[in-house]
Amino acid sequence: MSSSFVTAIRRNHALEHATIGVLMTKLGAGTRMMGHASVDGFHVVGDVSTEDVTEAAHEGLARLKRGEHHLAVSPLCGTNLVTAGLLAGLASMLSMRRKSGMSHLPQVVLAATGAVILAQPLGRLAQKHLTTFSEVEGVDIVGVTSSGHGQRTRHKIRTVQD
Repeated sequence: MSSSFVTAIRRNHALEHATIGVLMTKLGAGTRMMGHASVDGFHVVGDVSTEDVTEAAHEGLARLKRGEHHLAVSPLCGTNLVTAGLLAGLASMLSMRRKSGMSHLPQVVLAATGAVILAQPLGRLAQKHLTTFSEVEGVDIVGVTSSGHGQRTRHKIRTVQD
């Protein structure tokens, strides 16, 4: 994979987070949505109008360009879940290395819980440095299309990058 390919996905991931963040502020935190970034843009899936998604994408892009880099990191990102799962699994495995049976269950639970607590700041760091890139100068939105309806409405936000 070329670095420009990876950078494009990371920038679109940052813009996806900014867009969903703007939408959640406008529509309320109870609005259920999910997103997925790709090299040519990103998707927002949920019961949200195309007009709201379009406005939020443009606002999110403008705010990232103005330096609001915090919008690129989301507490709801799948990166956080992967980080928590990976650390909890590793901590559990390491705590079970020396013993077998149920006698070590308290140590496994303690190790996994500690790992999940540690994963919260590490997931945000992973987003900031690995899975998103908030420097979006040269990124432009070239179109928004929608398909489906209700909670299954899929909005495709197409981007181009210098």
